[in-house]
Amino acid sequence: MKFSLKITISLKKGMLDPEALAIKHALDNLSFNVESLGTARVFFIEVDESSEDAARQKGQEMCDRLLANPAIHSCEIEVSGV
Repeated sequence: MKFSLKITISLKKGMLDPEALAIKHALDNLSFNVESLGTARVFFIEVDESSEDAARQKGQEMCDRLLANPAIHSCEIEVSGV
């Protein structure tokens, strides 16, 4: 059965996010008063697995082995049927 994974990788609280700081600075210069800003990467992946749990586990394995560094990133996985 095909499942769609939406994997969001973001920095953990307290980690420096230079890209977000640069964007916040640019927005401030354009007169947009922004309290805080953070960045994240989103991956949309289709997998063929036997169940939703198996698809979620496959997404977690992807995070653990390649997509995220567990020391600095948090990983959120959303699963839906295709």
